[in-house]
Amino acid sequence: MLRAGLCPGLAEDMIQLLRSRGIKTVVDLVSADLEEVAQSCGLSYKALVAVRRVLLAQFSAFPFNGADLYEELKTSTAILSTGIGSLDKLLDAGLYTGEVTEIVGGPGSGKTQVCLCVAANVAHGLQQNILYIDSNGGLTASRILQLLQARTSDEEEQARALQRIQVVHAFDIFQMLNVLQDLRGAVAQQVSDPSGTVKVVVVDSVTAVVSPLLGGLALMMQLAQELKTLARDLGVAVVVTNHMTRDRDSGKLKPALGRSWSFVPSTRIVLSIGEGAGAPGSQRTVCLTKSPRLPTGFQEMVDIGTWGTPEPSPVLQEDDCAVGWEGERHQDP
Repeated sequence: MLRAGLCPGLAEDMIQLLRSRGIKTVVDLVSADLEEVAQSCGLSYKALVAVRRVLLAQFSAFPFNGADLYEELKTSTAILSTGIGSLDKLLDAGLYTGEVTEIVGGPGSGKTQVCLCVAANVAHGLQQNILYIDSNGGLTASRILQLLQARTSDEEEQARALQRIQVVHAFDIFQMLNVLQDLRGAVAQQVSDPSGTVKVVVVDSVTAVVSPLLGGLALMMQLAQELKTLARDLGVAVVVTNHMTRDRDSGKLKPALGRSWSFVPSTRIVLSIGEGAGAPGSQRTVCLTKSPRLPTGFQEMVDIGTWGTPEPSPVLQEDDCAVGWEGERHQDP
């Protein structure tokens, strides 16, 4: 609201004249035709222009150009390695803070194993804190410990890495929303203490808490908003897992949760069981189907059983990477 003393030159008599013409707020004044206002109110046009300039300087956002925004993005974004070389290659060096990365796959495809590898590497290799939200009961301390033992035989290092992984069980969407909201408040308070800040949030899985809902689109989108806000505003890398489902019309496999959810992750990869020599039980084909940086259609072979990677496979055409399912194609021009 316009009031006397809000800025130099804005006196009470001017405010009364402006109000008589329906101009009561700062927005009304800065968007009005000042020549017409000056004539109808009997005020000085130059005085009105001067008042508007001061109000714009006080209340409008400071302008940024694209170069400034890019520099800010470079200084505020961290890239966290997953610990799996071929997966990092597919993700353009690793997980990006400020973004949601989705891992999609059918039962037994290794989604949880990849999440555990990410948690173990971030906690041990990068020495960063992780929040692991388990909604399907797939997480056990022994599985993470096995991964850590493959990297170090020092029991003290193993213990320190385990301490950096905070595990929360959330078996319905309300519990998950509460966990994310509590984390948002906690991370905001830890800005002055980087050593205690969570850098990666793993949600395994979103489908487990969303699928049981009947007509739960609003709750699903609230969950999506919490995840994106956590990533963007607090500089956290968010990893979520999603199941596959069959399209009712075509019968082909596609990511669950529908088109509304497809806009939530910045990056989406699809896991499928690989075929060929080596260790067939642990070989997985990982296909990039959505990315803000790389063209889609690339695929790599990952050995999730040994937390390692074999020789990368040749780049496939996009049609070959579809793996028999219909998903949304996202490729920047």
